[in-house]
Amino acid sequence: MTDRKSTKLYIPQPAENCTLVGILEQLEPHKPTQGRKIALILHGTMGHKDYLFQKRMALRLPFDSFRFDFRGNHESGGKWRYAGFTEDIQDLVIVVAFLRNTYGYEVDMIVGHSRGSVVGIHWLCTSEEGKRVSAMINISGRYRMHVRIHTTGPTATDRPLRSESLRDQDKIDMYKEQFDTKGYYEWRLTVARKPVMERICLRDIEEFASWDTSIVWDYFPQTIHVFTVHGLDDDVVPVHDAIIYARAFGARTPGTHVLHLMEDADHNFTGLPFFSDKTVLSMSSWSG
Repeated sequence: MTDRKSTKLYIPQPAENCTLVGILEQLEPHKPTQGRKIALILHGTMGHKDYLFQKRMALRLPFDSFRFDFRGNHESGGKWRYAGFTEDIQDLVIVVAFLRNTYGYEVDMIVGHSRGSVVGIHWLCTSEEGKRVSAMINISGRYRMHVRIHTTGPTATDRPLRSESLRDQDKIDMYKEQFDTKGYYEWRLTVARKPVMERICLRDIEEFASWDTSIVWDYFPQTIHVFTVHGLDDDVVPVHDAIIYARAFGARTPGTHVLHLMEDADHNFTGLPFFSDKTVLSMSSWSG
């Protein structure tokens, strides 16, 4: 579409006196936006607005969309926290209000990957505007949050170490050594081609594990249509979590649920080059 427009927006977040940065994609930028429907695309842990399939999906959707960096991620200011779900939800509330007050947009779809899906689901369950959303795409969403840690150092707890995922168990083993010697774990990774280091403390793991995803059973709006996408080779969030979500979403009416399990696909759908394009095509076709 030749008149499509991409605009970088800077949204004040007063809770931490920082700025959230995102990209507004408009199919018909010269037409009024008052009352126009928009999709929000939410990234996962230590991700950003353009990683994985987010940008490609935004360019394929048949309506306007907005994708942004949560607080402390990539171009957005503020402090990142491993278990900062509450802060992420605050950011989402601020973004929704900004798009409504500045442009007149009405959020009609949430697309969430991994942590972004957990955040999006909670917002849909607890906000008045969430009740008016018509669709959600739940990608690699985690349901079983609980990971228990046992250490012998200064932050020791007598609870056993346990994980539902081999990838989580690997992380716990890495965390444990530094927990025992330093009291925290230094997570070093590359985000948007830049080196990043964040500290994770035992209390962060415990807070992460205590986040309540069961809210979906009683409070997720009855009318929202949900499309769950999960890779069968996901070693970060076990595929059984998608089955649990399917049970929760499938129990509603008149809202519908579609479960799409992808062979050979990992958590980020990056196992082979065609995964991302195939995923984007499936999700865009469903949303259209």
